Amino acid sequence: MPLLAVVLVGALTGCSLFDRGKPSTPVAQPTAGAAGGSQLEIPTTVAAGQVSLLQRLGEDGPMRTLSVERNGAWQCVDCAGDGVTSRGTLAPELTERLQVLLANPLLADETDQARRYRTTCIDALTSSLITSAGLITSQDCPGEELTPVAGEILLLLTQATPAEVKG
Repeated sequence: MPLLAVVLVGALTGCSLFDRGKPSTPVAQPTAGAAGGSQLEIPTTVAAGQVSLLQRLGEDGPMRTLSVERNGAWQCVDCAGDGVTSRGTLAPELTERLQVLLANPLLADETDQARRYRTTCIDALTSSLITSAGLITSQDCPGEELTPVAGEILLLLTQATPAEVKG
């Protein structure tokens, strides 16, 4: 888990750990690095109906990781910054709403790749949604507008689970 956290930290701080020319893989795979070491290649998408939320406040804040399955079951790692893993299930109406949002074809236009998104704020809360459409990142900083569909997904997840919108 600590190694995955290091990879996710890099993703949220704007370091590119993804080879966008290759299709994503469902499991992190070690690859040879330029200096002979290895780095992890993590998926930029998940299966249809699933979503993961990665959040970090600033460069030194704890990484919160929330994963939600198609059936509404969720697991949140380090949501309170205390290393505790929480589990639960979304209410049926929230699970249904989440599935509608995740199936919305407009979500593909909100991915980082489609928007050519780059993080711009320092010490802001950075939230990244990993969906079947791709990675969708946003920051809680002045002037940044949330994408409509991903913004609704982020709000739903943060209101229904221990993950928080504000750090």
